Amino acid sequence: MIIWLASYPKSGNTWIRSMIAALMYTHDGIFNFDLLKNVDQFPQKKFLKNFTNDFGNFNEIKKYWEDSQDFINLDNKIKFLKTHHINCKIGPYNFTSKKNTLATIYIVRDPRNLVNSISNHYSLTIEESKNFLFTPKFIGGYRKNNDSINDSLKDLLGTWDEHYKFWKNNNKDYLLIKYENLIKDTRFELERIIEFIKKYTDVKTNENKNENIIKTTNFKFLKNLEEKGYFNENAYENINKKKKFFNLGPENNWKNLLDKKTMNEIETKFSAEMKELGYLKLNV
Repeated sequence: MIIWLASYPKSGNTWIRSMIAALMYTHDGIFNFDLLKNVDQFPQKKFLKNFTNDFGNFNEIKKYWEDSQDFINLDNKIKFLKTHHINCKIGPYNFTSKKNTLATIYIVRDPRNLVNSISNHYSLTIEESKNFLFTPKFIGGYRKNNDSINDSLKDLLGTWDEHYKFWKNNNKDYLLIKYENLIKDTRFELERIIEFIKKYTDVKTNENKNENIIKTTNFKFLKNLEEKGYFNENAYENINKKKKFFNLGPENNWKNLLDKKTMNEIETKFSAEMKELGYLKLNV
């Protein structure tokens, strides 16, 4: 069965994925990027290759979301899978279902802070990045091994608010992690994650291991590993040029970086969800 690590892009999924990899797949909690192989991304070609080879055709891929997850779950073991895909249903085809999903850890980030991160990651202007949040879309792009954009599998995002709502709705086995809380008190959020996972499987950890997880998955540590060439999941500016993945991190503060017009448009567009999440004050 699958425990999803789901999020809109640039919301802290790789941070959570790294923490869980160190928690579940080491004895001492010391993270390295090779551990990410234990927390795979979905969808990927390797999960769909038994069902189709038309990887650039979304209408073909959607037919096999559930079949490929059935195949993943044949060994009856718990898997952690990362995804940016919206939890949708298109015609008769569900992205996932309770048959294959054990639980979901959903990572959310203030959309005002996403604008600059998306701008850097996808080489967009601030205006384009704002519209990125507002507009349903596919994401995909150049990958390692010289896959072209047409050959790489696409993730369907939906708008920022749709992505959040579609993963949350009717999902009892659900843990919400706010990126901002992860920055403020990493230890507390790690403990929440541990207690949540314990509902579904055994977790072996202790104070020393937890301390190592926190130290070796913080932003500066991961950015340093990337600069040394150990990270291989970057987006590509073109087929040969990588984009920096770990850019500003906690220093990305919309209050210092975002113009008032863009801020107001985001707050108006996503008012209900931002109030629900505590990013905006409720009207009294």
